[in-house]
Amino acid sequence: MMDERFAQGNSLLHTRDPKAKIIAATAFVTASAITNSFTVAAVSFALSIVLFFLTKLPVQLVLKRLLAVNSFTFFLWLTLPLTYGGSEFTAVGPLSLSMEGIRLAALITLKTNAIVISIIALLGTSRIANIGHALESLHLPQNLCFILLFSYRYVFVIYQEYRRLVRAAQLRCFVPATSIHTYRTFGYLFGMTLVKSWNRATRVHQAMVLRGFDGHLIPLSQDRYTSDDTIFLSVMLSLTLLLILLNFL
Repeated sequence: MMDERFAQGNSLLHTRDPKAKIIAATAFVTASAITNSFTVAAVSFALSIVLFFLTKLPVQLVLKRLLAVNSFTFFLWLTLPLTYGGSEFTAVGPLSLSMEGIRLAALITLKTNAIVISIIALLGTSRIANIGHALESLHLPQNLCFILLFSYRYVFVIYQEYRRLVRAAQLRCFVPATSIHTYRTFGYLFGMTLVKSWNRATRVHQAMVLRGFDGHLIPLSQDRYTSDDTIFLSVMLSLTLLLILLNFL
């Protein structure tokens, strides 16, 4: 299972109700994602940094996540200034760098980092189980919430089954190579993983039915929505509305 490092803490955002954080994150991320204004993107990034400092999370862990995300934006910086067109910013030998391409790459970078940091600050500070039950409390389809919770719980079990099959193949001197035998073996591995997953799902369902499962998951801990959550949500929605108004100015 995931250790959910970001969910461990007692900061201002850790103690907020997941329902308030889900609504705030949805509004903030939507406003940040749809904007074409460089100013709005910069303000969104600054607000996400403020949210991050409110979480009191280790900077190193967040930087690792941002490094993985920015490895994709790095390729945008390599391609957009060269291919986007528009007015020339500068020329490096035979290559011409576009001013509009540079601006677009910077805009995407700001929006991407703002969205990732805000999601870590708002949703990462709650456990997946609490988020799933909060989504159900917000009247999202119960089946979708059920799938989210069970996918989170059993994706690791499926991975463990796959690793067990891989170890069994390695004990039989299997060495991957570019050959038909390797492709056939990996096909068998994936097929057996699906079969074992189906068998495990059947056993889990039978065990749950024996324990009186009626299609509704009962949370082990119940979050309480307080007046502090209302104040937090009001502040976040006000900031989001400010971003939307800035986008039209």
